[in-house]
Amino acid sequence: MSVSTESLTQLFPPDAAAIPEAWRLPAPLHQRQYLLDGALHEWTGPVQEVISPLFERQADGSLQPRVIGSYPLCDEAEARKALDAAVRAYNHGRGEWPMMSVAERIAAVEKFTRLIVARKQEIVQLLLWEIGKSAADSNKEFDRTIDYIRNTIDALKDIDRDSSRFTIEEGIIGQIRSSPLGVVLCMGPFNYPLNETFCMLIPALLMGNTVLFKPPKHGTLLHFPLLQAFIDAFPRGVVNTVYGRGSTVVPALMASGQIDALGLIGSSRVADSLKKMHPKSNRLRAILGLDAKNAAIIMPDADLAVAVQESLLGALSFNGQRCTALKIFLVHERIADEFVRRLAVEINKLKPGMPWDAGVNITPLPEPQKPTYLAEIIADAEAHGARVMNEGGGTAAGPLVFPALLYPVQAGMKVWREEQFGPVVPVARFAQTEEAIQYLIDSDHGQQVSIFGTDSQEVADLIDQLVNQVSRVNLNAQCQRGPDTFPFTGRKDSAEGTLSVFDALRSFSIRTVVATKMTEANKHLLNAIVDGQESSFLSTRFIL
Repeated sequence: MSVSTESLTQLFPPDAAAIPEAWRLPAPLHQRQYLLDGALHEWTGPVQEVISPLFERQADGSLQPRVIGSYPLCDEAEARKALDAAVRAYNHGRGEWPMMSVAERIAAVEKFTRLIVARKQEIVQLLLWEIGKSAADSNKEFDRTIDYIRNTIDALKDIDRDSSRFTIEEGIIGQIRSSPLGVVLCMGPFNYPLNETFCMLIPALLMGNTVLFKPPKHGTLLHFPLLQAFIDAFPRGVVNTVYGRGSTVVPALMASGQIDALGLIGSSRVADSLKKMHPKSNRLRAILGLDAKNAAIIMPDADLAVAVQESLLGALSFNGQRCTALKIFLVHERIADEFVRRLAVEINKLKPGMPWDAGVNITPLPEPQKPTYLAEIIADAEAHGARVMNEGGGTAAGPLVFPALLYPVQAGMKVWREEQFGPVVPVARFAQTEEAIQYLIDSDHGQQVSIFGTDSQEVADLIDQLVNQVSRVNLNAQCQRGPDTFPFTGRKDSAEGTLSVFDALRSFSIRTVVATKMTEANKHLLNAIVDGQESSFLSTRFIL
């Protein structure tokens, strides 16, 4: 299709009849309840309207924002009540939840999983409408989340089985297990509001922590169907929601000094400010997934067919709104022009449209300010000598922006360093490999890199240098988080702590030892405790 503002505008539905029945919202969801201390409480204060990026096309061709619901804008007082409930439920590690056996906590999470699977259709529908994620990807996010929960349970069983024995060293006998940290403040991102939130929340719960859960600004309503499941599956006060503007409700939580762990996927700027608010910095454990400016280094001998296809996926899956997206391409000057030519052709094969459209690739952006920002960085690049290389690149209709391929980009342009987090694809040239390596050395970020090349010696040399700059090197493949069993972290301003099925369990807990000298009296004491199953912690019970 020829890309123009008019053609993009025509992709928005004029009325409900133009929307497939399976994806029509029955009615706006005006949420007035929040979860506090094991019960749903009614909110009568101010609320935040939820504007869907899926605008409605008017008869005159204009686009009208569509309100799909609202949610509570709770205040500092309500946030403190949520904190008090979580603190009471933890009770210095003596509460019902942290004192439970691992098997009992697993059973509760399994019950929770069954309850939310029954609400899948409702959750996926809200996910599509709130952030504009395609129907296929919305379903995939839900399914991947359920798989993550089940895999995390299996990983915890493995950890617990390995811990269900005594170690004897230097005349000391001990058992090493993991204990909870305390109260966790969990804040997920808008781009994967279910999956990445639960990648923190579920391991935090399984390890015995109590949780304050603040939904992201975009992607809030989809968590409402989960609230009753939290009530039905977990003891009172174990999970509490914190609704409201982050600047209003979060500072008081951090300043209280009662948050023991911060789980945040967002910006390094926000993470830095929140950590500074905590009065006991040495007590606070931070598990953070932050900014990234992942680069692709494309060597002169790269298989261009592979490089172009992986670059397309890496740069523009879910509109490039992924922390793992490829956000800049460093291409050897010998093949740069050809790479750009081929990539421009492939970009213009992408299908823009609504999330329910079959085969759609580019959908409306949920952040209201994002189209303006993208236009600014495109204009800045053009002012400094770059050009938009694909027909219609950067054209927008309301929140729907067609991808722009910028070339050649260079130092001094905003897009050279800033994380665009949207459908803008910057390509730069390099003459010497050292230039590409230096880009990563100078970067504030260090999450991942992709290397495209076929010369084993050159690739090996790049690997050996770049593993000390980023936390994952991808060979002839896009950057990505999965599989979830692989560690997911970053260097510099890109992360703190490690998330994965296994590592997240470690991140939200602390290794704890019960030990004694190897005397007959002590062996008798340990045997009595274990044989009588008198302790949930000191135990040789085996979870199957």
